[in-house]
Amino acid sequence: MAGTQSWNRTTGAASARPAPGPAFALLGIVQMSLLFTLTSLVVPLPRIGREFSLDRTDLILLSSAYGLAFSGLLLFGGRVADRFGGRRALTAGLLVFTAASLAALLAPGPGTLLAARFAQGAGAALAAPAAMAVLRAAFPQPAAYGRAMATWGGLSVIGATAGHLLSGVISALASWRLALAVPVVVAALALVLAPRLLPTTPAGTGRSLDLPGALLSTAGITLASYGLVLTEARPWGSAAVLVPLLAGAALFTAFLIVECHRRDPLLPLGFLRDRRRALALVAVGLTAAGTATTFTLLSLHLQQDRGWSALATSTGFVPFAVALLVSGRTAGPLIARYGAPAVTTAGLAVASTGLALIALMGLAPHNSYAYGLLPGLLLLPAGAAAAFAAASVLATDGVEPRQTGLAGGVMNTAMELGPTVVLAALLTLGSDSTSLAATAVLLAVAAFISLRTT
Repeated sequence: MAGTQSWNRTTGAASARPAPGPAFALLGIVQMSLLFTLTSLVVPLPRIGREFSLDRTDLILLSSAYGLAFSGLLLFGGRVADRFGGRRALTAGLLVFTAASLAALLAPGPGTLLAARFAQGAGAALAAPAAMAVLRAAFPQPAAYGRAMATWGGLSVIGATAGHLLSGVISALASWRLALAVPVVVAALALVLAPRLLPTTPAGTGRSLDLPGALLSTAGITLASYGLVLTEARPWGSAAVLVPLLAGAALFTAFLIVECHRRDPLLPLGFLRDRRRALALVAVGLTAAGTATTFTLLSLHLQQDRGWSALATSTGFVPFAVALLVSGRTAGPLIARYGAPAVTTAGLAVASTGLALIALMGLAPHNSYAYGLLPGLLLLPAGAAAAFAAASVLATDGVEPRQTGLAGGVMNTAMELGPTVVLAALLTLGSDSTSLAATAVLLAVAAFISLRTT
């Protein structure tokens, strides 16, 4: 296939490097599939519960299993990519992800499905940061890499949105299991095409895996996330919530102490001292939280309060998806013209406005869909996609090639933890409208801080 030429020092001959366009397309499809899988069980949960006779707590755990493993292992997955090379780590992650996705598709009972979802998350935690490391190798020039990251950020949001929309349509027209076939096909195809389309990435020499840090961070993030997830079904003061929360906090504190004394830490604390990078990670987490919170609460509102079917609910989010696609498409040129900081600020402000409209007008039973929900369902994704794309550029700006996997792990961790933390905290406020309004305030505050910082 056509590609760029690089010089092979060993043979003294010119060797072909895979073209960046096809490489980006393959990596982008993989990234969207990983996020698609994260949200693919949200809408079909009631049907799965009836089929397997599961109560609310069981369904919450089943829905969250993928995200728990994904978020908990991402930092370690980033280190594996930097240590052994992005393409090797991506291949390993996709092998685990494919096998687990096939097991989930064929699961005879809830126990097998739960275990398969955890295994899917583990494979995704290897694949996601590795994909970003390979992306850096495909676009070695900083300007080209920045443009690629602007598009990459939008793809992540689109993948999660597609999981919500398509899973509802598929489960309404056929079986919820068919939605689980999507990652099997995508991952298997990626494994076949990777050797031809993706550039090789060198392994990092002299770097340890920091197993103590990996164990502490994985256990801390997973336990704390599990405790937050259970707040939807249990009170904050219950042992089921407090024990994992406190244990997770203690383990993560121990992780930070250990990292301060490691020569080659899993997460160099100086990596987060850059104010623009820290703000970008906050923006990533909040925009992911805003869209996830909206999908979760509106899906319940439309089906439980307005009596909509799963198919009608998915159809109602089509304008959301269209606005997301358009905004993601235009984010790159806007970032090139105005800069990533300005687009991050503007995107957060627009997303905050859209979420406020949904909170104030969309949940009112007397308001029609076109008048009450549609304006917010257009503004929220337009702002979120732009902010996410620009924040992705800022989060990876100036990162050394040997730390690209680390940057991918940290960014994806922010994207995973944002919805978990924000949704768990806001559900304690009572009504759905109050929760959405509080999320809108958080986005507005982030926009203000971004404006002052940049």
